Amino acid sequence: PQAPSPRTDIRNCSADPPYLPPTATNTTARLAVLRSIMRDHSVHAYIVPSTDAHMSEYISKRDARLGWLTGFTGSAGTAVVTQDKAALWTDSRYWTQAERELDCNWELQRTTFIESIGMWILKAVPAGGIIGLDPFLFSIDTWNSYSQALHGSGRTLLPLDSNLVDRAWGDQRPLPSSSEIYSLPADFTGSSWQEKVTGIRQQMEQHERRPTAVLLSGLEETAWLFNLRGDDIPYNPVFYSYTLLTNTSISLFLESSRLSAAARESLLASCPGPLCVQLCDYGQVSAQLRRYAQGNVTVWLGTEYTTYGLYGIIPQEKLLEENYSPVMMAKAVKNAHEQEMLRAAHVRDAVAVVQYLVWLEKMVPQGRVDEFAGAQHIDALRWAQQHSHGPSFQSISASG
Repeated sequence: PQAPSPRTDIRNCSADPPYLPPTATNTTARLAVLRSIMRDHSVHAYIVPSTDAHMSEYISKRDARLGWLTGFTGSAGTAVVTQDKAALWTDSRYWTQAERELDCNWELQRTTFIESIGMWILKAVPAGGIIGLDPFLFSIDTWNSYSQALHGSGRTLLPLDSNLVDRAWGDQRPLPSSSEIYSLPADFTGSSWQEKVTGIRQQMEQHERRPTAVLLSGLEETAWLFNLRGDDIPYNPVFYSYTLLTNTSISLFLESSRLSAAARESLLASCPGPLCVQLCDYGQVSAQLRRYAQGNVTVWLGTEYTTYGLYGIIPQEKLLEENYSPVMMAKAVKNAHEQEMLRAAHVRDAVAVVQYLVWLEKMVPQGRVDEFAGAQHIDALRWAQQHSHGPSFQSISASG
């Protein structure tokens, strides 16, 4: 029997010369620029996660720093770069994909454990070395895990003011979204944003710690609270924002020029007063939170969606930490109207699925449909349904 021929769809870095499939990205120049910036900051290693500043499951192209730096387009991974090494950690869903997309600058580490990343850093960075990262891209738990992995090793975990990958990416980085942020019609919500704010303030008053403010970092929290929607991230009806809700004021941090006229009117209708929304620039959240935290205050936040960057601004004794904010918990309990709307949406979706199955029964025997065409067709059927704003994730279409 003939020896099996080597696969041509994945890289072979041990060949002479190394073999790269056409799907691999040449990252030599990108790494050289990043390493130069690292030297300017006296950083010996730099950690790059796959998430954004809101711990979103899906991210925008502008936030795909890991993808730009490595060429790897999977949804989960972590990269670490030193002056002479670069490694990517990802889980088993993506090992073959990584071998197709990485060039030979990168070591593939087939795990996601932070302990593994820490061990690699300890071998690659000598004692006294500095490990840099952007604190606004790491959850509180993840930061603490890195801190623990490096504790007592003589290496320093350093939060940096600017993101070094963004600086290396430069003007090639995609622009932020400019699409409209709009109000969800009252027909779909069952309660106004004013009623929701009042309910959260009642929870603040009833809590034994009597928090003076709630900080919202999860994008779905702010979207739900104010009955607003956008499309900054594919498959998610959200927009980049933060909210600082106090007993007497509401600060909404976003790019306010993108608000529709109706949305702006709704937010400002009760001005001045405790239900007047102050529209603040998205980039001002850290500065305003720092000012607020200087007072006699207690800030309630959900640790699952808050980055270490924001968390670190608030003195420990002024924090009320729970896994999820009161807004995330309130959002999880659907009112009667929301339940009715959910059922109606599923009925409309079921119509599209039944139409698709009828189409499949006709088309498959003719040999005229493959998985990709099938995915396109069911998307089209769903778009044709009333109120459709697109799928909630890319269709996963497979047969056999």
